[in-house]
Amino acid sequence: MLPDRYHFLTAEPHLIHFWAEQGIYAYDPQGSGPTYTIDTPPPTVSGELHLGHCFSYTQTDVIARFHRMLGERVLYPMGFDDNGLPTERFVEKTLKRKATEMEPVEFLRACREITEQAEDRFAALWQRLGLSVDWRYRYSSSSPEAQRISQWSFLELYRQGRIYTQQAPVLWCPECRTAIAQAEVDDLTDTTRFTTIAFSLADGATLPIATTRPELLPACVAIFIHPQDSRYAHLVGRTASIASAGFSPQEQITVPLLADERVDPQKGTGAVMCCTFGDSTDIFWWRTHNLPLRQAIGRDGRMTELAGPLAGISIKQARERILAWLAAEGLILHQEQIEHTLGTHERCGTPVEYLHTRQWFVRVLDQKERLLELGRSLRWQPAHMQTRYEHWVENLQWDWCISRQRYWGIPFPAWTCRACGTLKLARPEQLPLDPRQVLPDEPCDCGALDFEPERDVMDTWATSSCSPLLIGRLLDDPDWFARHYPASLRPQAHDIIRTWAFYTLVKALYHTGRAPWKEIMISGFALAEKSVKFSKSKGNSRYEPGHLIEQESADALRYWATGIRTGLDTFYNQASVATGRRLVTKLWNAARFAQRHISDLTRDEIAHRPALLLPVDRWLLSRLAQTVEVATAELRKNEYATARAEIERFFWNDLCDNYLELIKGRLYQADGAERLAARWTLYQALLAVLKLFAPYLPFVTEQIYQGLFRERSGDVSLHRASWPLEWLEWHDPEAEAVGSALLELLQQVRRYKAAHGLSLAAELACLRIRVRPALQPALQATLTDIQSATRAREVQFEAQAGEPLTISIQ
Repeated sequence: MLPDRYHFLTAEPHLIHFWAEQGIYAYDPQGSGPTYTIDTPPPTVSGELHLGHCFSYTQTDVIARFHRMLGERVLYPMGFDDNGLPTERFVEKTLKRKATEMEPVEFLRACREITEQAEDRFAALWQRLGLSVDWRYRYSSSSPEAQRISQWSFLELYRQGRIYTQQAPVLWCPECRTAIAQAEVDDLTDTTRFTTIAFSLADGATLPIATTRPELLPACVAIFIHPQDSRYAHLVGRTASIASAGFSPQEQITVPLLADERVDPQKGTGAVMCCTFGDSTDIFWWRTHNLPLRQAIGRDGRMTELAGPLAGISIKQARERILAWLAAEGLILHQEQIEHTLGTHERCGTPVEYLHTRQWFVRVLDQKERLLELGRSLRWQPAHMQTRYEHWVENLQWDWCISRQRYWGIPFPAWTCRACGTLKLARPEQLPLDPRQVLPDEPCDCGALDFEPERDVMDTWATSSCSPLLIGRLLDDPDWFARHYPASLRPQAHDIIRTWAFYTLVKALYHTGRAPWKEIMISGFALAEKSVKFSKSKGNSRYEPGHLIEQESADALRYWATGIRTGLDTFYNQASVATGRRLVTKLWNAARFAQRHISDLTRDEIAHRPALLLPVDRWLLSRLAQTVEVATAELRKNEYATARAEIERFFWNDLCDNYLELIKGRLYQADGAERLAARWTLYQALLAVLKLFAPYLPFVTEQIYQGLFRERSGDVSLHRASWPLEWLEWHDPEAEAVGSALLELLQQVRRYKAAHGLSLAAELACLRIRVRPALQPALQATLTDIQSATRAREVQFEAQAGEPLTISIQ
């Protein structure tokens, strides 16, 4: 039996314990029925979980619960992405110390301890939110299993010729002191000074060069002009120079003037300084024209010895000093403020540089067409997100740099022979291993035994991109892999299409030749103030999810999270949470009302449809069938919001506002077939509503089910019950026509009472209904319901042509 009030603060923790104790969400690998596997996003351990996570992970949970109720065996694991730069920065922030200030062993121990504590907090919040995860399949990207699959992937791609190492210009973050991939660069619009400086030609003429980066003058190796630019074409093959006593050990810098069609004559002065390296065009020119390498900026973001007296100072300081010296020497011709796009590291916001370093790369540029085809083999939801993926692939300029000059990550299973320089790889059966701790167990081909271990670690995306292979147990269980690969669903946010989605497709293409999932569901962002997404690393959420759940209920927070269509961004909306709480209360009150009338129904009465169902009952059943049909179709497309809206309309309007009002007269009758019809219909409709709401509001629906339906339903939990597909058989167009007429009748009566200042419960002496002849018999059959809903002591029917239904009241 249900108590007077629903107390979520006690009910929700109790149900979490009940679900765990009963194994309600446990995946049954030996069971029958289709398998539905979710490649769940492993949240990065880079801060605390926030409302944005509650937003997107609840949406995935709705889909998981729906498929479980469809009878599918749902493998719904949860992982944690806890290696790599984001976690390192989180640990440094927690310790208030840099990794470089600690012994490596001490720092790595702190990484393990802090990430384990954070992951336990993550898991506790997910459970409190009601995620139906099977925690037996919890994993982390730093676990031995993840290390093994990541290192195996490296060895396999190297064997295929897909991985290579070389000294090359790469994107570099001076703050994090590591190479980064193209996908980790965010574009930032910034204001800067565009300075035109005077280079001198051999004949004494001035060649104006405009630049936003005067600090790169010590690294200048050429000046480029467009071959068709009439102003400068005659200068090709000559040299230009600039005095450099203030910023270089050389007295002056002299560089050749070269022609290249990549120069934009309309930008700046039309003559462009090429430095190694200011941008990707500089890299192209350096390679194409075989230019020298002059590196003025070091890995720490400070000027190198190439900058002479400026060596050791920051980029910003060097820029100011060089500009001041140029101004003092009269070498600045013009200066203006402009807006330009600046590449910054997404992890810390620092402007990126291009440095020449040794890195590991995965070849992707030669596979663009195959990667596009693989993306097109998926069902994208929403569909337009596929375009984002394709734009990213089409505009790739770099192979994937997977090495990082950090500490906390999965090491490359390789060594280099100090005697002959040959690379020696670990054998697959040795994995996982740390080459910094373990030496090869056999000599190099040259006979030497002295090896230098690979000291870099893998990028975090190089490990998390193996998630379908990891949960699919590629290396250990071929039968399991065949059942779970490709996964059914990849849910993820739209900002990591260019990283997690793309890199996972790269690994899938190279390791399996097919897509890693059947469909991909892209979530939007929950936004903080100023339209900025909530971020773990920025800590910009003033709403703590655990506190909100204790204040508002998990169901109410889930209601807010599932009200926006797939892929759309939204702000946290307290009004939506409040609406969710009202829905919880309404469900409870409706169940409490129904309890008095359906609790004594026998199993036999429930199991068999009554011989007599009034038009009102058949109308509700038909509307329920429509609702199930629409909701099911939308949820199959992962459109949880439109499905929920349809369910809510049925519950609030059809069931509560209209059906319950219409049948109250029958419910309070002593006995009879009409009362049984109303009770049976109410029982079936309320149970179906609980099932429809169960993926969204798992707590209150379960509590009602346990108190009102479990004994007669037979399922230990509502969340192990079947989705109400049986209602699809109850479509009844004739009953719906009668129902529409009844609703019109009720609206007219309610308008009349409102216009005359009467309460809805006010009695009417006589209600005269003029209706089309075809509808009159059915409406007369609902006389009891009409009188119950309108409070009319007498009801008279008259036939009329034209309007379907009109009334007059005495």
